[in-house]
Amino acid sequence: MRSNILISMKKNEIVIKMNEEADYKGIVESLQKKLPELKKLYSEEKNPIRITGKLLNETEANEISNMINEKIDVNIEFDNVNQLGLYGIKKAYEQDLENSETYFFKGGVRSGQKIETEGSIVILGDVNSGGEVIAGGNVVVLGFLRGLAHAGAKGNKKAIIACHRIESAQLRIANILKEIEKEEIEETKQYASLKDEEIILE
Repeated sequence: MRSNILISMKKNEIVIKMNEEADYKGIVESLQKKLPELKKLYSEEKNPIRITGKLLNETEANEISNMINEKIDVNIEFDNVNQLGLYGIKKAYEQDLENSETYFFKGGVRSGQKIETEGSIVILGDVNSGGEVIAGGNVVVLGFLRGLAHAGAKGNKKAIIACHRIESAQLRIANILKEIEKEEIEETKQYASLKDEEIILE
């Protein structure tokens, strides 16, 4: 059984990784138990704390920040605050997109899992590395996109890909493929669309 919380040192920061499958209550209980360990680690290395893993909403992130800051005066950064890909979704609404039926998939897409739909698809979680999402319309991922996303699979070049953060090595829109460089993955990108036969990330 995976731990709800893993604490480690990486480069110049302390990383708290939250189990993506754990519920929020379990995360909080585990963090409370591990605060003494975290405080000891922080006293030895005066580094910021970065929190990754399970997606959190802004209220949950604030609660966790307050819990840690009550014990330790430290700068806390979140990689996993779910703003529901608001930038990408806003861009999608601003663009002149063809309407299509939308399929909602509850939960994350695991490695080796393949989800296909004729219309658009909204993934209510992450698309993990090794997972595939293929849609005739748009692909919207409310979490992290680490696997393959193929929007406009039947040739719709107006289709878009929007997510909380793009961490995939490859994207497809219609018949256009984009290999994403490591430097691009390290930047925060939430939206992909076609312009002049090229996939543009924003």
